[in-house]
Amino acid sequence: MKITRCCLVLSVPFLFSARGDLTIVYSSTMAPAKTTGNDEAVEPARAGANMTIKIRGDRARIDASPQLTTIFDGKTGEVINLLNDQKTVVRISQGKLKAVTDMLDKFNDKKAAPEKPKLTPTGRKETVNGYATEQYIYDGPGFKAIYWIAPDYPDGAAILAKLQSIKSEFWDAANTRMPDFRDFPGLPIRTRMILSKEIPADKPGASPAEHGTEITSTITSVSHDPINDSEFTVPGDFKETKLPDIFNKLDLAPSVSPNP
Repeated sequence: MKITRCCLVLSVPFLFSARGDLTIVYSSTMAPAKTTGNDEAVEPARAGANMTIKIRGDRARIDASPQLTTIFDGKTGEVINLLNDQKTVVRISQGKLKAVTDMLDKFNDKKAAPEKPKLTPTGRKETVNGYATEQYIYDGPGFKAIYWIAPDYPDGAAILAKLQSIKSEFWDAANTRMPDFRDFPGLPIRTRMILSKEIPADKPGASPAEHGTEITSTITSVSHDPINDSEFTVPGDFKETKLPDIFNKLDLAPSVSPNP
């Protein structure tokens, strides 16, 4: 019995180290935003760029499209944007990110600050890719999101914990338009993002395409296979591009590594 217990104890850290890396692949479709309350598409959806999220330790990478890759270094707080078609790299230090955030906060303080949107359950249940899900909505500024959360998705709690371990600044910098993953009660396996577009008062009969766009992303695969460190480094043939002066002026203090 003692030998069995010892083997179980020794196997636990090995299990977590072997499954420490995470790769999630999403398939996406795009369609004009619907103006009705049903789920019928106004026009046929077309395939969008698939998205891949890779996490290894305190580093994360999002390939939002073939043209754009965003890498986050949790130790330094630096965000790296790779413009793949131009073979250029744009670095944003932790100091610049904080300065921009502080500036936006001061600007918003001058306005009537709206209540922070909340992730709200709709009570609707649906089966997505064979998994039972519960629907949640999130009304953000300029967009609305619908999430299908699967309580019983395989390793769902561990996958969500990995996503929650990455600081929310990264998701903002990657322009994912997501609430903090810490707000989710379970793993969202499908997301519908409705990006609104303001319609001028003189165009009340605007076509559906002019009302905005819907982007629906669904998890198609999850892998815990080891990820090569090269996935989080800048390719050798990429050239550095400086940020506009406004960003450089905002970098008033040296970047400080966040506490582990």
